[in-house]
Amino acid sequence: MNRFQFVADHSDTYPVKRLCQVIDIARSSYYAWAAAAPARAARADADARLVERIRKVHDADRTVGRPRITAELNDSVPAGERVNHKRIGRLMREHGIEGLRLRRRHRTTIPEPADQKAPDLLGRDFTAAAPNTRYVGDITYLPCGNGEFLYLATVIDCHSRRLAGWSIADHMRTELVSDALRAAARNRGGLEGAIFHSDHGSQGGFNWSSQHNYFESDCR
Repeated sequence: MNRFQFVADHSDTYPVKRLCQVIDIARSSYYAWAAAAPARAARADADARLVERIRKVHDADRTVGRPRITAELNDSVPAGERVNHKRIGRLMREHGIEGLRLRRRHRTTIPEPADQKAPDLLGRDFTAAAPNTRYVGDITYLPCGNGEFLYLATVIDCHSRRLAGWSIADHMRTELVSDALRAAARNRGGLEGAIFHSDHGSQGGFNWSSQHNYFESDCR
């Protein structure tokens, strides 16, 4: 039990001075703790409301973890109301909320030796001042049992960290990425002038501006 709480629980029976002497705490520290009780209660109440929001996002998709939940909660809210990912992680741990963890590693980035590396137009800055201007993409694997996999290609907006488009298939050919980009274009009403940043894989590392006229592609 918290020693300060012990003093508070027994202060109606014994003098605070004596209780503090017995459990070896300073009276000034106890009174400072007691004065901060309203602030602690307010934080606890805010945490409880935040846990409800976290559960709502997690219940809709049990696979999502801290990064995706943070992005969903902070999407389309004023900067002053955004929640720190460390706080969300703490509350998820305290309440046993976990996303799907894929422990086996499977190679999804396969460089194409014949391709020229495109310049890094983002300069390793994966943020955006406005939506629908900068996107990042990747391919991840989904184990399906019997040693087989499905592959998920994603297109994520750097501004909100929200998923703008995705596709899934049993292969990692170019159309896996192109289908994800077309889905993002449909969802966002077009991607004219946006930058798409992918890895050096042979599936995603090509110039989209020459094929669809709405992306200036780059590869990290």
